[in-house]
Amino acid sequence: MLKYLLIFFVSMVPLVELRLAMPMAVGMGLNYWVSLVVCVLGNMLPVPFIYFFARKVLVWGADKKYIGKIFRFFLEKGERAGQKLVATAGRGGLFIALMLFVGIPLPGTGAWTGALGASFLNMGIKSTALSVSLGVVIAGCIMGLASTGVFSVLGF
Repeated sequence: MLKYLLIFFVSMVPLVELRLAMPMAVGMGLNYWVSLVVCVLGNMLPVPFIYFFARKVLVWGADKKYIGKIFRFFLEKGERAGQKLVATAGRGGLFIALMLFVGIPLPGTGAWTGALGASFLNMGIKSTALSVSLGVVIAGCIMGLASTGVFSVLGF
């Protein structure tokens, strides 16, 4: 039980998320499917908080003396990234683009970044939650399969 709690909490951590938690679960010999569910739930738990509050915190801190510069940097970066995504995918393709962005397990992608980007694009919480959760499941499957050695058997 403690091992499942550990991977649950690790999948909530920004930057590593379930990209670290799934390999940990496989390395600890935990049940693959139970671990995938636990990691997806842990990775998704912060998403509504990020969606509703992260942008507000950045806007709030943008004019503060000591933190304003970094907050403005992230605020402007998020706005530019959102505009670029809309220009590339169009408004209709945002759902798929966000799902793939979250689902491809690369540094800087994931549920935290995806939820923040969706809040900048005003995607709506239902659409964001579904798109990000599908992306998290994809990333979890990829990381889990990579950790079990399936890809090496296939010649990757």
